[in-house]
Amino acid sequence: MNSPNQNFAFLDLHPPKDNTLSEVCASLGQNAKSLSPKFFYDEKGSQLFEAITELEEYYPTRTELALFDAHLPEIAKLIGHNSCVIEYGSGSSLKIRKLLEALLPSAYVPVDISRDYLLSTATALSRDFSELSVFPVCADFTQDMALPAQVSQLHRVGFFPGSSIGNFEPTQAREFIRQVGDTLGANGYFLVGVDCKKDPLVLERAYADAAGVTAAFNLNALVHLNRELGANFQLENFQHMARYNEQQGCIEMFLRSTRAQQVNIGDAVFDFEVGELLHTENSYKYAPSEFMALAESAGFRCLKHWLDKDEYFGLYLLQAK
Repeated sequence: MNSPNQNFAFLDLHPPKDNTLSEVCASLGQNAKSLSPKFFYDEKGSQLFEAITELEEYYPTRTELALFDAHLPEIAKLIGHNSCVIEYGSGSSLKIRKLLEALLPSAYVPVDISRDYLLSTATALSRDFSELSVFPVCADFTQDMALPAQVSQLHRVGFFPGSSIGNFEPTQAREFIRQVGDTLGANGYFLVGVDCKKDPLVLERAYADAAGVTAAFNLNALVHLNRELGANFQLENFQHMARYNEQQGCIEMFLRSTRAQQVNIGDAVFDFEVGELLHTENSYKYAPSEFMALAESAGFRCLKHWLDKDEYFGLYLLQAK
């Protein structure tokens, strides 16, 4: 794929491909059945998630964007010039565009495991920011990785918006942040969006909207597996469920079996009892003190953080020690 920007180079680290069939069968073969949330995101799932971000009940996207509008000039002053923005997960959204416009970095390195999606979004940004050097890296960003040689002399700014950090278990989140620190190097910056703990009713409404868009998004994981693996999940036999686990500090999403049934995937057969839960996602929420302690334990200090007036969402500018 060609980019109109001549300062464009693609680095493919050839991340290993998952064996989807064996992974899904192993997850469904456990006593507590589960699926990875990555199965939400085929083309239809991505469209449904975009629809979720526009729902009245789903506050995180609009709240984070408002924080960007209010505080990006200050963030840009704190970070300074001659930077390289490294985005964990390739994005063409308003968030990365706002950050690039505010920082005016010398280079942008989007990192994603999906080669085609990465090239598509990186090319679009390269076209729109013609003075920017764009160096997409195809890699699993949860693993140690090399950065393009072209950015070795630039000071590094990691970017992880959307409270995606909440999709990691806390121990995994700590390890991910530590690995980010290794990539960014001493004094590297890390700008992270984090959803706050709040009234459980507000949280549960955000993950079980009245129009049923989140339910369709959750069920779409089964559509995805039916298509990719030849499974025979019957969508009408599953019901979306989201609940806040106050002890764990996370929203838990499930698909609840509404009848006794069997699901076939290849040669494997999986039995579901009435009311049995298929776990599809956790989304951890952090009080500011909790997230700053987590970052500290992973080798970062918090330079500054910003919350909206309701304290629903936080932006954190971290710096590697």
